Amino acid sequence: MDLNAAKLPVTLLTGFLGSGKTTLLNYLLAHNQHEKILIIENEFGSTNLDSRLLNISTDINIIEMTGGCICCSVQGELTNALHKLHAERMAGKLQFDRLIIETTGLADPAPIIQTFFIDELIRDTITLDAIITLVDAEHILPHLDEYRVAFSQIGFADRIILTKTDRINEETKNSVLAKIHQINSKAAIFVAINGQIAKSQWLDIHAFELTDDLTLSKGFFVIHPDQKLAHKLQTDFKPFTLQKQPLSWQNNHENDAIRSYLFTAGELDLQKIDQFMEQLIDRYGNDMLRYKGVLAIKDKQERLIIQGVHKVVGFDYGSAWQNTENRISQFVVISRTLPFAELNQAFLATVA
Repeated sequence: MDLNAAKLPVTLLTGFLGSGKTTLLNYLLAHNQHEKILIIENEFGSTNLDSRLLNISTDINIIEMTGGCICCSVQGELTNALHKLHAERMAGKLQFDRLIIETTGLADPAPIIQTFFIDELIRDTITLDAIITLVDAEHILPHLDEYRVAFSQIGFADRIILTKTDRINEETKNSVLAKIHQINSKAAIFVAINGQIAKSQWLDIHAFELTDDLTLSKGFFVIHPDQKLAHKLQTDFKPFTLQKQPLSWQNNHENDAIRSYLFTAGELDLQKIDQFMEQLIDRYGNDMLRYKGVLAIKDKQERLIIQGVHKVVGFDYGSAWQNTENRISQFVVISRTLPFAELNQAFLATVA
């Protein structure tokens, strides 16, 4: 069987404890049109209560992982499970069209994402579609004060689903949106009440395909179950093909404050920007959750695309600049605190 043709789409569903992941999955299952879905559920304790709350149909399979967080003690278990699932799928023992991994609310997504690009078999047979993060609008502000992993979950997101907005006032909602945008200016934000959101809004996003789209989030979208998509959304952060050294991850949930940084310049010198990126990744790669650049290179007609997660990064050329376009280079980084003034000077020094 052609491995490329058989690549399995995988969605990583994350969000802090109580953000509504099980409610979202139940809504998906209730409105699933005979697509065969396999769900991996991870619970930090020895008993997975969430799986008992799911409304299971004949088109749904559940795999439980308990006793530890996927991002730490059972990360090897996830790799082994994905290897086994691929073997059973190829042998015809299991039939499913997509995989959803629901992490515990304490999980940092970083090591899970790395699994899909470091392990050769997984990289060749599975395509990571997107990181979807649920945010509890009622409790996220105190969570961000107390639990640093909540920053990381928002920072890694390709799309954010805001829940429990019916329990807060407009002022609180605006504060929540401002905080989310400070952490992650790239992810489109949707509002879903009681998990009611069409699967087209969070599945088949293709966020890890290499493209030259670098659209910053311009707001959020309220989606009701009877609504069709009112906006054509552009996805963000679509890495990547080239692999550098993997992240050396410590077995904990510690995290510093995370925010978005935007670097802007004109045409760049290829050798200079290459040196800048190499030094940036070497010094700060472990702190940089997601990053993407669409760069104008002197004497090069095509855009240079840079995309990465921590120290796993890819480079490629995208579409050509049109004669009527301003050749502007933009580089967005979602990271723990960086010395932005110093790095911005170094970035501007790469101008041709």
